[in-house]
Amino acid sequence: MNMIFKRTSVRKYTTEPVSSEEIEMLLKAGMAAPSAMNIQPWEFVVVQDRENLNKIMKIHPYSAMLKEAPLAIIVCADIEKTAYKGFAEKKYWIQDCSAATQNIMLQAAEMDLGSVWLGTYPKENFYKTIAKIFNLPEKIVPVTIIAIGHPDGEVQPKDKFDKNKIHYEVW
Repeated sequence: MNMIFKRTSVRKYTTEPVSSEEIEMLLKAGMAAPSAMNIQPWEFVVVQDRENLNKIMKIHPYSAMLKEAPLAIIVCADIEKTAYKGFAEKKYWIQDCSAATQNIMLQAAEMDLGSVWLGTYPKENFYKTIAKIFNLPEKIVPVTIIAIGHPDGEVQPKDKFDKNKIHYEVW
């Protein structure tokens, strides 16, 4: 539970790189997420090249933190892997990729890295442009982008617990 309460959105980073071992651990965490019917539709694009990080900043208005962040992970869905044994209408790729995103962010907190979730899907201009920039196949949809790096300064998680949002048995 400590990582759940430790995790917070970090928007200011040092330029210190994230090691390949750390990246692999983040990706393992993402792939350990639950997925509906265990389909695991996720795919990941690891972005470290400064030019590519800058390209994201040019199209995503909430990505200014990528100016310093040394890493972004684009969590994508293979939308052809979402149908299961005749249940084509049961598509859970948004939930599955959201769970993978959360796992990556919790693992980042565990490793004393900062992260922030940049929404991509369902904003058509965001996800289609990201898909084009990173040469994603048509069946691959970028769902989220996670900026990751070493926090520049102290960050304090917020206490978001609100008893008014809890309803027992009925509303």
